[in-house]
Amino acid sequence: MNGFLLLIPFLMIRFGLLSIINKGAIKRASHFPPMSGNEILAYWIYQISNIAIFVFLFFLTVIIEFSWRFYIGLIIYIIGLILCAISVINFAVPSNEGFNYNGLYRCSRNPMYVSYLIYFVGCALLTQSLVLCGIVLIFQITSHWIILSEERWCIEKFGKEYKQYMKKVRRYI
Repeated sequence: MNGFLLLIPFLMIRFGLLSIINKGAIKRASHFPPMSGNEILAYWIYQISNIAIFVFLFFLTVIIEFSWRFYIGLIIYIIGLILCAISVINFAVPSNEGFNYNGLYRCSRNPMYVSYLIYFVGCALLTQSLVLCGIVLIFQITSHWIILSEERWCIEKFGKEYKQYMKKVRRYI
């Protein structure tokens, strides 16, 4: 099976489900806050690695075998999709203040990014690709810089409420 097929459920959740629940949420999800310094470089590496994951999966094959590696990859992939769906649903309905602290956002300030990591690791395991795993690692490292700029923007926009939220809820897990 072509590895690109692994992306179909992800794209349906990330864009389809999000637009069904709240069309305005797509715009919010695609918003990148102002960045400075190393964040700008990280942003471009993030975007390139994101494209690389999608393109590279097109050239990979899911290795379907009845082994522990396949089943672990499948479980991680499914967990990533489930977490992505839940975080998208939670993201689509922000609080009256305008930021999210419901559902998974009570446990993580960035559950979508966490779900992306889990999902893409599942893809790398299912295709048994060390190269894809390396690209996912680069994607995750650079997403940290994006998250830092998002947090700075949230502090500017939401002020004290967001700072209190940051004290209660961890950045990732």
